[in-house]
Order: sequence, then C-alpha cells, then structure tokens
Amino acid sequence: MGEVRVPSKALYGAQTQRAVQNFPVSGIREHPVFIHAYVQVKRAAAVVNGRTGQLSRKRSRAIIAACDEILGEASKTKGRRDLRAAPPEHYVAPEYVDQFVVDVFQAGAGTSFHMNVNEVLANLANRSLGGELGVYDPIHPNDHVNMGQSTNDTFPTSSCLAILLYLRELLPALDQLASSLERKGKEFGKVIKSGRTHLQDAVPVTLGQEFAAWGAAVRRAIRLIEQAADELRELAIGGSATGTGLNTEVGYRWEIVSELSKRTGLELSSMDDLREAMQSQQPNATFSAALRNLALELTRITNDIRLLSSGPLTGLAEIRLPPVQPGSSIMPGKVNPSIPECMNQVAFHVIGADATVAFAVQAGQLELNVMMPLIIYETLFSMEILRNFVPVFAEKCIDGIEANEERAEGYYIASPSLATALNPIIGYDEAAILAKESARTGEPIPELMKSRDIGVTDRQMKDIFSPGFLTGQADRRPSRKPGSKSKKRSGSAKKKR
Repeated sequence: MGEVRVPSKALYGAQTQRAVQNFPVSGIREHPVFIHAYVQVKRAAAVVNGRTGQLSRKRSRAIIAACDEILGEASKTKGRRDLRAAPPEHYVAPEYVDQFVVDVFQAGAGTSFHMNVNEVLANLANRSLGGELGVYDPIHPNDHVNMGQSTNDTFPTSSCLAILLYLRELLPALDQLASSLERKGKEFGKVIKSGRTHLQDAVPVTLGQEFAAWGAAVRRAIRLIEQAADELRELAIGGSATGTGLNTEVGYRWEIVSELSKRTGLELSSMDDLREAMQSQQPNATFSAALRNLALELTRITNDIRLLSSGPLTGLAEIRLPPVQPGSSIMPGKVNPSIPECMNQVAFHVIGADATVAFAVQAGQLELNVMMPLIIYETLFSMEILRNFVPVFAEKCIDGIEANEERAEGYYIASPSLATALNPIIGYDEAAILAKESARTGEPIPELMKSRDIGVTDRQMKDIFSPGFLTGQADRRPSRKPGSKSKKRSGSAKKKR
C-alpha cells in the first residue's frame, strides 16, 4: 500500500494514520467511555492470555500496565458495582485522549478504531520496556495486544460495555427528572383544573395529578431502559472472527468475561451462541428503542408543559415557567419556554438516532454486521445529550414551575364538562342539555342547576362538585377486594355444600 507518514510523537501507527486519511468525515472521535471499554477488553485479554501461557509474563504485564496507564484513575474499580455505581471522573487519562484519532464514521465493523487501540497499547508497552515508537518489538499490536481477538468480537463487546458503563451517568439524570416531577405532583395536589381530551374541555383533574402522571411515565421509561440493558450483558468476546473462536484457547471466552465482570463491576455473561453475537445487533436495537421511547415520553411531557404555560394572556397560562433568558430580539419583555424547547430538540434527535440504529441493525449480512461503528456512535451520543440536558430541564424548568391557581380553577368551574358528574343522577341526555346550555351562555353548571328544578339537592350538589369526588374516585380503595364475598355469604355457601 506504500509508505504513510505518522507524526513522530504519536502513539498510534500506520494503520491508524491510513484511517485518518481515508475517513476525514466528521471530525468527531470515539466517546471516552467507548475507548475505556475497549481498553478494558484488551486488558482482560492480556490477563487471560498471560494466565494460560499464550503470552509471556513479560508481554502480559507490559500490556496490562499500558492499559492501566490509559485508564488512569478509572482503572481502580473499588466501590463501583453494576449500573447504579458512581462513574469515574475520567474514563481515559486526559493525556492520552488525543491518541485515539479515528473518525466515528470509518471502515466497516470498526477495524480502524480497533487498530488505533492496538497500536497505542503496543507502543506504550514497548516504550515501558525501553523500545522505540513504531518498532513493534517485543510487543506487536496484532500478534500480542490482539491475541485471540478480532474486531468482530471486540467491537460489539466494547459497545455493550460502554453502554452499560455510561448508564451509570444517565440513570441518575433520569431519576432526578422523575423526582422533580413527583415533587411537583405533591406540591400541586390541591390545585383543581379542567382536564382536556382532544384538546377540548373534559372532567376535572388536579395539576398535581398531571405532574405525578408525568413522573410515573419517566419512571416506567427508566425501568424499560434498565430491562433493555440486561440484554447487553451477554458478550460476544471469544467468538474471534465469525463466532467460532478460531485462535482462542479452550475456555477463553468464559475466562475473559469473568475478568471483565471483576474489572468493571458489571454482571456479565458469555452469549450462548457466539455466531449470533457476530451476526445480530438485536440487543442494541432493543436498547436504542428504549431510549427512543423515553424521548417520545419526554416530547409528550414537554409539549404539555409548553401548552399549559402558553400565554401569558392569550394562552392557557395554568402554570408559570421560570424565566431563563429574554425571548425575543424585537418584542420587549417577551419570555419564551426556552428550556422545554431545547428538551424537545434533544428528544427529536434521540428519536432520529434510533431510526439510524434501526437501519444499521438490519444491514448485517451473513456472519457480521459491519455497521457497528454507526450503532455505537448514535447510541452513545443519544445517551450523552440526554445525560447532559435532562438535569438542566429538571433544575431550570420543572423545579421552578408555579401554579396559576386562579386561572386553573376558573377554567374548571366554567367548564361544561362538569355535567358529566350528573350522569348517574339525571342521565346522559339531561346532562347533555345542561352542558350545551352552559357552553352557549357561559353560565357554570352548578349555577344552572340552582336555577332549574332537576331534582338534585344542595347537599348532593356539594358532594358531587367537591374536588375530592371529581378527581379522586380512581384512587379510592374498596372496603373489600373486588370479587370477594362477605364472611356471611361465604359461610352460608359452605353450609349448602
């Protein structure tokens, strides 16, 4: 292929430099957590190959030391356990981040970035043994750093690890948002308002119930993300090129998974069929879809918040958002829902990224899906922008929302939909007549009832139109379980038998 010039101080080598020249696409480099995950895989392989004697002790120790140098403080795993553990301050020692130079859009399967990792580790290991950069003696990037491995099993393994590790940052951000919504649910528990279905007046709810429901939706999305992440715990490592394990020692696949579990604090296992692990990226599609579903919920919730805060005079204006910046370059005093608008844009990008992942997942052919670099880039980018902005959305929007109680209750009492509560007493048709008259005249339902003799007492009206009755029926628990029989009936039935 001819000569290629590599910067004299670079820790990477010729294969990496060729990739830099071949793929000048975006200028975006791999996420530090993905570099971290890949180096962890290389370290585990060096440990296992050293243990089995495939690597000499000298080479094994030098590669392990090189890995630890790149990982820096992140190489210490004490106290970090599974998804809810605290993430490290740096996934990669800052002085080495700029050595991973391959664009995220690269040759299929990720061979270019894989060789970037192999070359950096080989050069570091050789330098520690007194060697020169670019002279791969005694440690070669392919023969020793990559012993028993292939891009085809290390790239999907590193992808799974990176997602699981980065969840340690995303999940607390999502928890924070859910908690903020839940707190507002309690704070606004007594603020009654008109419900709306089809964007038309509906029976009342409380503002607190709306916020609590949003919190519940985010909690469900978190659970589904964690469930989807469980599928990523089964790793492809040990499959080598096509899932057959060529050039690996017997038992290598389980040894390296055990080592990775110990090093990362994650609960990991080897995938049952390593051929499937090479061919299918279904677990990644499932996880990406879980992120998309979260984004769909965030979009819905954010749209509702923007709608409820619309105004201040010509919209619904049932809530007030904290102002964060001027809203217009031409209209003085205008304040826009800037934080929710940004949250929408983040969510839209996550939804679009999932569509990209879906196209990439279905593009696998025969023994390999070569679109893996695109899959991990889009997934990690979605996780990162969610992790970065969801806490801002919670702190600068949700936490500072105020209820416009007077506006909310005014809508509630004037709504013709209050007639719905009369259905069991006067029937649907009579209630519909009242609702239509209320809509035509603007007179509230309770006032109309007072002026018409429809057989409802003042006490009944007070009970029917109380906020507790109108908004809390679904949450009342029966005195006995539905379908159960009283003790008396149960006893007589037993006597009959």
